[in-house]
Amino acid sequence: MEVDEGCRTPRRREYQIPAPLVCPPPPKKKRFYAKQRRVPPKEGYFQPPDLEGILMDIAPRREACA
Repeated sequence: MEVDEGCRTPRRREYQIPAPLVCPPPPKKKRFYAKQRRVPPKEGYFQPPDLEGILMDIAPRREACA
């Protein structure tokens, strides 16, 4: 069996990554924000005149698309 003398990873102590002396701190928890209720718009929500007609024309699918 022949030993390959090609490229190798340096193994000397001077090339090694030093071990950390202190562990990093744990991640901090995100602040909890209470949900604020939104005030409805003063002019009301937009009501398109033909929305119900469009939704009634759409029939539910009975078979999957292939």
